[in-house]
Amino acid sequence: PEALLARLADALAAGYLTAAPLLVVAVVAAVAATLAVGGWVFSGQAVAFRPEKLDPVKGLKRIFSVQGLVELVKAVAKFALVLAVAVATLAWEAPEILGLADEPLPAALAHAGRLFATTFLLLAAALVLIAAADVPFQIWNHARQLRMTRQEVKDELKDTEGRPEVRSRIRQIQRQLAQQRMMAEVPKADVVVTNPTHYAVALRYEEGRRAAPVVVAKGADLVALRIRALAREAGVPVLELPPLARALYRSTDLGREIPAALYVAVAQVLAYVYQVRAARAAGAPEPPPPAEVPVPEDLAGPAPGHGGEA
Repeated sequence: PEALLARLADALAAGYLTAAPLLVVAVVAAVAATLAVGGWVFSGQAVAFRPEKLDPVKGLKRIFSVQGLVELVKAVAKFALVLAVAVATLAWEAPEILGLADEPLPAALAHAGRLFATTFLLLAAALVLIAAADVPFQIWNHARQLRMTRQEVKDELKDTEGRPEVRSRIRQIQRQLAQQRMMAEVPKADVVVTNPTHYAVALRYEEGRRAAPVVVAKGADLVALRIRALAREAGVPVLELPPLARALYRSTDLGREIPAALYVAVAQVLAYVYQVRAARAAGAPEPPPPAEVPVPEDLAGPAPGHGGEA
């Protein structure tokens, strides 16, 4: 008995040594396959207890759902393929397996190891074929489940943007961004015309590109103060011409050219600006600003606090 046990132990050890490389390859392949599709994800939610998991109705719905039927068909197909490969391999190796009994033990063990390795490789090849077809399908199906339909996107946007506080916040952010862009244009202006306290309008004239000067920034009250401050910091001339400031503020939208009725008035302002630039370049005294310019009464309107805008 002791000799038999010793021979059996030697046989098992030889079998383990024969199978060890194949097992190592299998483990490495399993780890590599997991890392290739995104790696491990450890989540406590998957193992957390939830009462709905015990609901038999929901369980039956999952089993008999389209997804459940697809998984069932896949499982049956995988089993059938592996079984077919195993049966075909055993049928092919049957004579050699039966002949192991007539071989000496060392030769039989080596022969059995080769047969085992061949069977393992064929089964592994079958599993690789299954994975090659199943993994892309699983990735596509997961992406499809995460993807929302157009109607779902519309419903979510409607639900989110439909809330008054969200709409108010969006409008506030839009106003802030628009004002920041507008303020960035002030240092590029040729001149800023003020009311002097209620309105400020920044003008820029690009000869050859635009037919008339363009309003690049405008504002009232605190915004007007900010425009004047930025203009002075950038060295942009600031002129106090209340009728023209009111006319520009009321008649011209941001980014638009001034109306033809204000061409003469703005031309006089720009002429003064060019004189100032020439004087600064020559180191000469700056000319006095124009006291007034011709502005149509229907555009200027009443001064603030006198029946007009405050």
